[in-house]
Amino acid sequence: MRKLLCSLMATTMIASPAFAETLELEKDELTFGFIKLTDMAPLAIAYENGYFLDEGLFVTLEAQANWKVLLDGVIGGQLDGAHMLAGQPLAATIGYGTEAHIITPFSMDLNGNGITVSNTVWEAMKPNIPVGADGKPQHPISASALAPVVESYKAAGKPFNMGMVFPVSTHNYELRYWLAAGGLNPGQYTPADTTGTIGADVMLSVTPPPQMPATMEAGTIDGYAVGEPWNQQAVVKGIGVPVITDYELWKNNPEKVFGITDAFAEENPNTTLALTKALIRAAIWLDENDNANRAEAVSILARPEYVGADAEVIAASMTGTFEYEPGDVRDVPDFNVFFRYNATYPFYSDAVWYLTQMRRWGQIAEPKDDAWFDETAKSVYRPDIYLEAARMLVDEDLAAEADFPWDSDGYKAPTPAADIIDGIPYDGKTPNAYIDSLPIGLKSGDIAG
Repeated sequence: MRKLLCSLMATTMIASPAFAETLELEKDELTFGFIKLTDMAPLAIAYENGYFLDEGLFVTLEAQANWKVLLDGVIGGQLDGAHMLAGQPLAATIGYGTEAHIITPFSMDLNGNGITVSNTVWEAMKPNIPVGADGKPQHPISASALAPVVESYKAAGKPFNMGMVFPVSTHNYELRYWLAAGGLNPGQYTPADTTGTIGADVMLSVTPPPQMPATMEAGTIDGYAVGEPWNQQAVVKGIGVPVITDYELWKNNPEKVFGITDAFAEENPNTTLALTKALIRAAIWLDENDNANRAEAVSILARPEYVGADAEVIAASMTGTFEYEPGDVRDVPDFNVFFRYNATYPFYSDAVWYLTQMRRWGQIAEPKDDAWFDETAKSVYRPDIYLEAARMLVDEDLAAEADFPWDSDGYKAPTPAADIIDGIPYDGKTPNAYIDSLPIGLKSGDIAG
């Protein structure tokens, strides 16, 4: 891991208007962790553009080996905060896995993931996929096109294996959602069996993001769900085909968050506001002027200390397009969203969705009433901190008043059926009714195991 040490001449700091208005910080030297994915971009940009320094923060960014190491670093205090899977603060807070109260004052992005299959699987799927007038596969591609392939593996006595990045990752839940929407059972968790493979048609297992392409090329897995650039890497290497993006699965779905311990926020309230301000500014920069800064962002992320993938691989999705089969490049301007659509606001309804998926697949083993979902979401997602930081940016003329949902109750409007691949709408205020509407998985009154 390479450390990025933040330094600047004192005269430059004094000359900065934003720095002159900085908060009285409880802690100004911070270490943040991240995984090598393009959606760590707000951290890289806040560092490279001097937004952390403007707040008086001297930040070190450290790449982590995997999500568990990253989580343990935040809980243990070796990291002050980190780019996290949205499920990690929630799972830790409710005691699934390592128990610790972790909060998020900032959501890092929307969308940004894909599901990729090997060339062999793709060729077997293609006869089951409708084509358009241009002869190209029609998107979104349903997992029902994969079902006959899975059945052929079963008939041959072989498991069909797919990789995801962590048991409480968006990728696990998105892959499960896609499979179940196509009639395939991705398996259940129980307190006694945490493999998540009980009754599974498709066997899911953990693989670190940068290792996904090589693991699939070796034949250990037949496909995977991961963030960029590791879907596009499969295309560039000629070893696989992304079959669906999460934007097609659920339009503008929530992705990563920035996580800190509740204790850190309590002990360092001004520092927490300062780092949130810097991250908001980075997100604004990433999306402003119709993504005009994305090419520069790609060149930064391609550096070995950040994502470390070829710039052309990162640009394949980061700059508003997405390549499926080689040469099948389509416009997907919202594949990565960092600020628009209130992407950075930590909505309770986003947290509730993750909790419904944990419940659906048995990671939450016993029934919970709707109030529990609401209370748990509010203990982890902190729009109060976010809006206080946003107000300061507006007052400093560093952000626009109209860009923030000041009057929100923390819940998005229900997601309409047309925006989700299985046509089932989602309302975060009625989680148990939503769980009961889903075709595969536990129902609200069921007990796992």
